[in-house]
Amino acid sequence: MYYIKQADLFWVSISILLGVLAHVSRAIRWNYLLEPLGYKPKLSNNILIILLSYFANLIPPRAGEFLRATALATYEDVPFEKGFGTIITERVVDVIMLLTIIVTTFFLHTDIILGYLHDMGLPISKILLLLGIGLLGLTIFMMFIKKSNHRFAVKIKGFIKGLIDGVLSIFKMKHKWAFVFHTLFIWGCYIGMLWVIKFTVPETMELSLSQLMVAFVAGAFAMATTNGGIGLYPIAVSKALAIFGISAVSGDAFGWIMWISQTLMIVVFGAISFLVLPLWNRNR
Repeated sequence: MYYIKQADLFWVSISILLGVLAHVSRAIRWNYLLEPLGYKPKLSNNILIILLSYFANLIPPRAGEFLRATALATYEDVPFEKGFGTIITERVVDVIMLLTIIVTTFFLHTDIILGYLHDMGLPISKILLLLGIGLLGLTIFMMFIKKSNHRFAVKIKGFIKGLIDGVLSIFKMKHKWAFVFHTLFIWGCYIGMLWVIKFTVPETMELSLSQLMVAFVAGAFAMATTNGGIGLYPIAVSKALAIFGISAVSGDAFGWIMWISQTLMIVVFGAISFLVLPLWNRNR
């Protein structure tokens, strides 16, 4: 509580600003996916809809994705299935970016991470064995799906093909390099949001970017498995920072400052969007 109360609001504000910029960039990028389908929604509507969807995700898991496609259909006449298809494509791209960051972070700190997992009582040999079994199982499943003509298998193949086509279509779109730029910019903002928070806690000021990336990955898993990281995000970040000798008190403070600032941003701007969106489109 002491560190949270003493947190420099300047750096907290910078973190929130980076979060807002990421959402604006995501709204611009969304139009690059919609344009080949024959639609180009107002940027203002895109921003409000995206902020609203993140706000909705804090309650039922992933409800924001459906609300986002529904709002787009309501205010911009984009069919639900087409709007939802672009959102799935976005998520596939985001998963690819996250996996890239995870692999990069692991290679930067292989010995430290493996040592930490061993100290936590997680044998590396068993983890690798489980990963191997999972990979083997996935390979067998994919081979079965590929050769099978069962209705279920056909649906799975069609779904996977649609995802692959959606991702590859990025490189066929008119603004493909702008799409790539905004994707890198969005994830750069996400990392920057975490990096600037290190200046709010004295003990974390000397952490390098590569060290903070471990906390970023831990936080990303916490966000993915809960509603907005509620309860788990600060713990996951604190445990990751402990690898580099950061005390539990400072690690907890860092995690809570990061989570509170970003959740507050989503709640405030999401609630405003909830009120402004129908007013902005009152002629609809």
